[in-house]
Amino acid sequence: MRKPPKEHVKQALALMLLVVLTVSAIAGPTGLLAWAENEETLDQRLGRIAMLKEKRDALKNRVELLDPNGADPDLVSELIREDLGVIHPDEIVITLDEY
Repeated sequence: MRKPPKEHVKQALALMLLVVLTVSAIAGPTGLLAWAENEETLDQRLGRIAMLKEKRDALKNRVELLDPNGADPDLVSELIREDLGVIHPDEIVITLDEY
């Protein structure tokens, strides 16, 4: 017994919808193939965040050392010598404590 043509159309539409949903679930922007790419991007961004946090902490430390109320004399001396161009890359500075 043959099904009426109307029933064939319904089945064909249902099959096409199922195929579209399956393809979307596998190859869509949030599908299985994109999952690995999204995970790799997340790992890269987490690495960048860690690097930026380290840089932020280093800058925060430097700012604390340059506090006007109690600046670190060694850092101030280094910055002044560097800005005035009187420090050389191979130079070793030895400070002597006053007795």
